[in-house]
Amino acid sequence: MLIDTHCHLNFGDFDSDREEIIGRCLSFLNPPGPIWLINVGVNYQSSQKAISIAHNYKEGVYATVALHPHDVTGWEKRGKEKFNYGKFLKLAKDKKVVAIGETGLDYAFCEDDEIAQNLQQEVFIQHVKLAQKVNKPLAIHSRRTFPKILEIIKKLRTPKFKPRGVLHCYMGRWSYAEEFLGLGFYISFTGLITYARDYDKVIKNTPLNRILIETDAPYLTPEPIRKQDKIIRNEPQNVEYVARKIAEIRGISFEEVAKQTTQNARDLFMI
Repeated sequence: MLIDTHCHLNFGDFDSDREEIIGRCLSFLNPPGPIWLINVGVNYQSSQKAISIAHNYKEGVYATVALHPHDVTGWEKRGKEKFNYGKFLKLAKDKKVVAIGETGLDYAFCEDDEIAQNLQQEVFIQHVKLAQKVNKPLAIHSRRTFPKILEIIKKLRTPKFKPRGVLHCYMGRWSYAEEFLGLGFYISFTGLITYARDYDKVIKNTPLNRILIETDAPYLTPEPIRKQDKIIRNEPQNVEYVARKIAEIRGISFEEVAKQTTQNARDLFMI
């Protein structure tokens, strides 16, 4: 069994065959066995949809809710949305919601815009408080922002509240990963590791009981599925390639990685 801890089957990319994909994942009998999945919200509408999809299944399909930093400051087709704490709190209380995310900071498209950066920070802080309110972990997106995210997390920590969660699609140095691990967070890897060797050190050094695996479908299709000259939609079943690559890098069996990462996901998301 494997758990894809971060995918977006709630996106329009899967409107034509979503049920077929989920059914195939849940009923897969050959190794690695069934594949469970967590659909991740990036705005109010997609968060609602993730919950709706999850309620169609007794087990194996879950949801997260949040306003992605791209949606906070506006990017591509999704545009800009104002964060409404009350509306997201109502969604976050749903029994199928296992985390608050995808939240965080991303300065890739606002490097010179201090106002946009400050807005992302304010909304991220609200998400951390939302996670505290409903006692659920965070699914954090970070690009070029690890120092600021660490600063915010440390500032909000108290003896009674220690933010927890996962660094989704980790793309940072080992030094940052080490700090997040010290704060109790998990580190998650995608198909990116199957064709980029930049994160081998992080994969080797992170304790196996703190590693999660994901696809970020429909994005980041792993080798050998991806084609450099053609966009191939990623799917949750491809999380197997992520687990196999981690096993290869660490020099351990695929079965050990599958068993431990599944248990890690169960522990963090309480599923």
